[in-house]
Amino acid sequence: MLRAICIVLLLSAPLRFLAADDVVRSDPRGDVVEGRRGMVVCVSAPASDVGLDVMKRGGNAVDAAVATAFALAVTWPEAGNIGGGGFMLVMPAGKRPECIEYRETAPAAATVRMFEPNETVLSHRAVGTPGTVRGLALAHRRHGKLAWKDVVAPAVLLAGEGFVLDAATAESLNDVLQDKASAPFTELRRVFGKNDQNETWRAGDRLKQPELAATLRLIADGGADGFYRGKIAEQIVAEMRRGGGVISLDDLGSYEAKVREPIHGTFRGYDVFGPPPPSSGGICLVEMLNVLETFDLRSAGRDSPRTAHLMIEAMRRAYRDRAAHLGDSDFVEIPPHLTTKEYATKLAAGIDANRATSSASLAGDIKLAAESEHTTHFSIIDADGMAVSNTYTLEQSYGSRVVVRGAGFLLNNEMGDFNWRPGHTDRRGRIGTKANLIAPGKRMLSSQTPTIVARGGKPVLITGSPGGRTIINTVLCVVVNVCEFEMDVKAAVDAPRLHHGWFPDRVQIEADRDSQKKMVEALRAMGHDVRTSKRQGDAHSILVRDGVYRGYADPRIAGRAAGF
Repeated sequence: MLRAICIVLLLSAPLRFLAADDVVRSDPRGDVVEGRRGMVVCVSAPASDVGLDVMKRGGNAVDAAVATAFALAVTWPEAGNIGGGGFMLVMPAGKRPECIEYRETAPAAATVRMFEPNETVLSHRAVGTPGTVRGLALAHRRHGKLAWKDVVAPAVLLAGEGFVLDAATAESLNDVLQDKASAPFTELRRVFGKNDQNETWRAGDRLKQPELAATLRLIADGGADGFYRGKIAEQIVAEMRRGGGVISLDDLGSYEAKVREPIHGTFRGYDVFGPPPPSSGGICLVEMLNVLETFDLRSAGRDSPRTAHLMIEAMRRAYRDRAAHLGDSDFVEIPPHLTTKEYATKLAAGIDANRATSSASLAGDIKLAAESEHTTHFSIIDADGMAVSNTYTLEQSYGSRVVVRGAGFLLNNEMGDFNWRPGHTDRRGRIGTKANLIAPGKRMLSSQTPTIVARGGKPVLITGSPGGRTIINTVLCVVVNVCEFEMDVKAAVDAPRLHHGWFPDRVQIEADRDSQKKMVEALRAMGHDVRTSKRQGDAHSILVRDGVYRGYADPRIAGRAAGF
């Protein structure tokens, strides 16, 4: 349900590139790129170049993050956005991290039963009040060095003058344009279609977005208020009226991004920081790591069925708690014990080392009904060691597929992340627990997990991923690979991944390798229902060792690592 991006960035007026002796770029073979002054790892090469140039001109990691996020809204339209929301973890050099939370909110007119169970999320009604622009502005105000106009300017240029498509972006555009579900969305097809709209995009083509350039220019000149008030806000509300959406001018004008305390845990001597509610990522990640810390994983090895089994059982229990307890902490009380070592010890005691647990047996007071990857993440570190891990999304690929008429940007469909059927939790994965029911002004639960792992107060690993509910488990796999099995960044990212989300009660595992096929057989013998997949997530990551930044672009989709 989501795709990801990782980056380190910076830029101002005219777009230019660094000198060849300043930059090392990865090639399609998936090289690790080293640097000491800055590192960018991203799914979009033009956005990576923007980020490097921004840092080269004196900006810090947050300046780079803001510039990257706006650039991705141009160059990776399926997930980069100004019409969505997300979470940014910022760790200034020598200080503890903070989380800039800019998740979308339910409009004031939203109601708990406003959606039918099988209603489409490709609609105006599914759009939540966007948070991205307000969140980026908050991060910049607290930590940025360059002028706001200078960090937005590169995106204005990319949209107006256009950028050259790579194969992944061309394929993404063709997929959404050829999808029958896109047929009603005429503005989507007009803005992103090629020429007479019967041609397909190819690598090497140039995509220009003049209306998006005008929108970004208003944001560059007017700051966040340029988006939430005035012309752009009026365009959004007019679009809502055309399609039956419920966002009002008051919803936009009153939206606030928030500074929140990150979730903090420890694992094998490392400090692990993740996003707090309304993201479930930080709590679930720390809970799973606490459970795994009670076992000796290293002696069995990373590729052993025993290690995979224990990771699955930790996932199963954390996702059960996710369903039971997690939601917007401004609306519901989150139990504090979920991230404690004591609670993890109790959970670990209930794991059979040789046999799969039935997910239904963990339901407890959650009544079960009778049975009947398009996010983007970027990672950033600057010369001073300031680290940024940012994940943001439109929810599904290209969000609601609603493009604001005359403004050139896509809107999210995040209302689909609420629990639509109060009290209805079933074995297929539909959740109806109270914590994440719709309420006006409430933030919907997220799985986004931008993560910073540190030791001695300095960042060691910056990572994250897209992938819907699989996001948290993709991050878990990368963190365990680095912190438990001491893998380098390439091995940690390349290693096969697995996922279990409590319900459906089955394991998803990347199984293209012969060793993984043996793993599947062993897990099935333990009682796991195992399904194979070709790809899980897209974890563009940075590893810091001995003062050297090692960036690696996950080859599962596309990407570029660039450092200087």
